[in-house]
Amino acid sequence: MTLARPLATLFGIGHLRPAPGTWGSAAAVALGVAIDHVLGFPALVLATLAVIPLGFWATARAVAGSADKDPSEIVIDEVAGQWIALLFPAAAFWSRGMGDWALAAWPGWVAPFVFFRLFDIWKPWLVGRADAKGTARGTMEDDLWAGLFAGIATVAAAGLWHGVMGR
Repeated sequence: MTLARPLATLFGIGHLRPAPGTWGSAAAVALGVAIDHVLGFPALVLATLAVIPLGFWATARAVAGSADKDPSEIVIDEVAGQWIALLFPAAAFWSRGMGDWALAAWPGWVAPFVFFRLFDIWKPWLVGRADAKGTARGTMEDDLWAGLFAGIATVAAAGLWHGVMGR
C-alpha cells in the first residue's frame, strides 16, 4: 500500500460512517484549529497551501484505475476545502491581534464548518461544475470552491451578526 490511500482517507477517517465527508470536515476543523492554536495563523496558511497539492496527488493515486473518481472515503479534499474556509476567520482574528481566537471565540470555527458542509452538499455553481467533471481533479476542485464560498459566507455572516445586528 502506498502513502496515497492513507492520506486520501485522512488515515482512515474517511471510512467512518455515516457521512464520511462530515467526519472528514470535523477532523479538518479540529486539526486546523489546533494548528492555528499551537503554531499560529501563518502555519495554518502554510498547512493549507501544502495540503492542496498533496490532496490532488493523493486523490489521483487513490482512485487510479477505479471508475469512481470520488469515492466517499476520500476526504483529503474536505481537509483542503475546510482549511480554506477556516482561513477567513483565522485571518480576521490574526489581523486584529487575536492569535488564539479558536478557543476564545469558539463560534468562529462553527460557521466555516456549517457553510462548508452546506456548499459541499448543495454544490452550487462552480462547486457543481467541478464535481460534474467526474475526475480526481474535480473531486479536489469542488471542495476548494466550497471552501472559498464558505469562507466568504462566514465573513458575510460575521458582518451581518456583528455589524448590522450589533452583537
